[in-house]
Amino acid sequence: MNRQNILRLLEKIKQGTMTPDQGLEALKKLPFEDLGFARVDHHRTIRHGFPEVVFGQGKKPDQVAAIVRSLLSQKSNILITRCDRNTYNRVRRVSSKARYHDDARAVSIVQDSTAYGEGIIHVVCAGTTDIPVAEEAALTARLMGNKVETTFDAGVAGIHRLLSARESLARASVIIAVAGMEGALPSVVGGLFSVPIIAVPSSTGYGSSLGGITALLAMLNSCASNVTVVNIDNGFGAGYVASLINRKRP
Repeated sequence: MNRQNILRLLEKIKQGTMTPDQGLEALKKLPFEDLGFARVDHHRTIRHGFPEVVFGQGKKPDQVAAIVRSLLSQKSNILITRCDRNTYNRVRRVSSKARYHDDARAVSIVQDSTAYGEGIIHVVCAGTTDIPVAEEAALTARLMGNKVETTFDAGVAGIHRLLSARESLARASVIIAVAGMEGALPSVVGGLFSVPIIAVPSSTGYGSSLGGITALLAMLNSCASNVTVVNIDNGFGAGYVASLINRKRP
């Protein structure tokens, strides 16, 4: 947030040359910070309620570190997805609060412990190989101020494992269901619980799973009406949308 721009905006409102509603709209469009290789959006929180998240894959560690340095001033939680320990080690030099999450393949920096969610987001995955995607979803939801519970390795091939978690799943306001292979888990979960189910197809499976396309198509064709679907392996997207659904309203 640029102090000078805000002061100018407030002065216009004070002088009557701008209405409060116009000022609010202007706040949604105020300048970003241009780093040359990235333009950091410092007003994402104003528009969306959550700060910008850094997609680490394909970025150089120094680039990620520079973006993080820019974001730190916002005093919000920072999430860097799809990154390795080389990136983490570079970010750690910028902030000692940085923590690496091996399963989620992500870095977090916690600066805000406010609870923004009203209920519980429960993340369930079909198999152990789906855990990295499930952990990415869970980490995203936690950093965005939600209480999160998890159940791993509860696929339909041993459906009693899912049913053993029925009580905790029933407490959830939103359920994220991650599955590869034939992608059946979200439909089963959707048939059992009357809350939004966010289905995440994973790229887990043998040849005919086509890198998650089979699971994606199965989830898109689910007969459970409360199931919606994000892209293959997109745990972050699932955690983000679940957070929006679960967020307290003014």
